[in-house]
Amino acid sequence: MKKIILLTLLFCLVKNNYAQIVRTKLPDTTSNWTKKNKVGLDISQITFLNWNAGGNTSISGLAKGNFIRKYQKNNLVWNNELVVRYGINKQEGQDTRKTDDQFLLNSTFGYRRDTISNWFHVAKFTFNTQFANGYSYPNTELAISKPFAPAYIFLGIGAEYNRNDLNLELYMSPLTLKTTLVLDDRLANQGAYGVDKAEYDILGNIVRKGKKTRNETGMLLSGKWEKIIFENIEMENRISLYSDYLNNFGNIDVDWRFQLEMTVNKYVKANISTHLIYDDDIKTKEDVAGIQVIKGAKVQLKQILGIGIAYSF
Repeated sequence: MKKIILLTLLFCLVKNNYAQIVRTKLPDTTSNWTKKNKVGLDISQITFLNWNAGGNTSISGLAKGNFIRKYQKNNLVWNNELVVRYGINKQEGQDTRKTDDQFLLNSTFGYRRDTISNWFHVAKFTFNTQFANGYSYPNTELAISKPFAPAYIFLGIGAEYNRNDLNLELYMSPLTLKTTLVLDDRLANQGAYGVDKAEYDILGNIVRKGKKTRNETGMLLSGKWEKIIFENIEMENRISLYSDYLNNFGNIDVDWRFQLEMTVNKYVKANISTHLIYDDDIKTKEDVAGIQVIKGAKVQLKQILGIGIAYSF
């Protein structure tokens, strides 16, 4: 009888310990986090040999990545996105030149009253800069832009309309703080990208250095729309419109990116993208007889056509 009781107690003890170990080691399959990673490399190349019509051999490459982390539980949502791009071009008879350069971080925290509403009360943070120096070619001695010169920070509150079934996001903020960073002495002294430029005496000596930051308060409208328009053809459309309340209200800064991605197979994709920017604070610089001359603000437009490999995980 004692043996039976002891065996029963031992069995219960082992069972309880085993259940505790299982509960401890089993992974949590109900995570509220979702993630999406996408990296790619586009390459284009052209070669001439004894080509009577003329031409220069060239090769271009563009590395890019898009990383998304999203947390959603009941009425709370937190979206985080990192976009990185860097492209170069090497043409016969010329030095290597930069063709694309971006480091973009978006973070949006939102709350809605119920789980069926598509409207969120949100706080939004955006940071945008670049990896390497930019030049007004062929002048490669004086950079017209650098990492953190400029860098843009947007921090605001507002409302966002989010439709997951349509891959549509619309954000409206009546109160957004825009900070422009120019963390380079020479560019800051020039007053590049809208910061206050340096003051000089009659002998050309600096009396007051240029400011490295510029703060604005205004309204921001932005949107993102993704759609499969044909089989294996996906469209992505992003736009941002900002206007400062205190400085020329109604003068709108525009940042619009449009992209078509065409899938050849699981890993090979072709894409066409355009990027349009207009900012009255960004003055163009032109090289005239080896001297940088500052001109007025102009519409900036970039178009890229590429084919390469892409991998999602």
